[in-house]
Amino acid sequence: MQTLICGSIAYDTIMVFEDHFKRHILPDKIHVLNVAFLVPEMRREFGGCAANIAYNLQMLEGQPLIMATVGDDFQPYAYRLEKLGLAQTYVRQVKDTFTAQAFITTDLDDNQITAFHPGAMNFSHQNSVRDANNVSLGIIAPDGREGMLAHAREFHEAGIPFMFDPGQGLPMFNQEELLGFISKADYIAVNDYESQLLQSRTGYSVEALAAQVKAFIETKGAEGSVIYADGNRYEIPAVKPRQIVDPTGCGDAYRAGLLYGIAQNLDWQTTGRLASLMGALKITHRGGQNHRYERDQIDQLYFEAFDTHIFW
Repeated sequence: MQTLICGSIAYDTIMVFEDHFKRHILPDKIHVLNVAFLVPEMRREFGGCAANIAYNLQMLEGQPLIMATVGDDFQPYAYRLEKLGLAQTYVRQVKDTFTAQAFITTDLDDNQITAFHPGAMNFSHQNSVRDANNVSLGIIAPDGREGMLAHAREFHEAGIPFMFDPGQGLPMFNQEELLGFISKADYIAVNDYESQLLQSRTGYSVEALAAQVKAFIETKGAEGSVIYADGNRYEIPAVKPRQIVDPTGCGDAYRAGLLYGIAQNLDWQTTGRLASLMGALKITHRGGQNHRYERDQIDQLYFEAFDTHIFW
């Protein structure tokens, strides 16, 4: 079963300021702020929700298809996707734009100053779900506003079940638009903050939102996650990671586990546990795509966490 993953492809440039912002930003001078930070440590990561989800789903031997828009600077990423064996059939390059990218400066207190340039992501509506063949499941991850709206409509019209994962894009939509997504989606995945925001924006409780879809998934970080489905509430424990290095992309890894479980018709308890494990494996590495596990390794780690195998 091929899964169409609509969302962003992005570069993340991460810089470390070896001091504390509070020592260099004077509160009484905020209105005339003009500061520079020396950042001797810098790295560039391959990111974006669609690419991160596809990377993790492929690790599970799922069949991801990325649908995204990129800019003139895409070549290094294209080479990476080619090496990974991830198809670029529905990755559209938009002339005279940059690929979406975040510039993140972190200080020694783990405070962050981030500048995000959406670039080609703003043209995501130029891609159409109708162009994708042999797709039986989809996800709408954070992307350009018009693209997210269009892809939800196209999934619904094609009769393809999909997951609505608004992420940091949630504030872009008003009540009517969010209710439109919910009425078309089969699954909703949000973290606990996004869940509260979604409830506030729509006027519906978690239970009321869950009643409108096949499953409503709410992640709570180290406290695990909850899946509301079939009139039941499934408590999913968090898998304790071997070390905590970087949470970037953990939500995307979790969603890959969800998509694999749905595609394979696994029960919700098993699906949630696999998703939890995928998030825990990601957090032990920097960036969204630097962890690597074989399927049999994932099966063994699942066994160690839950005393049963997931792949037979």
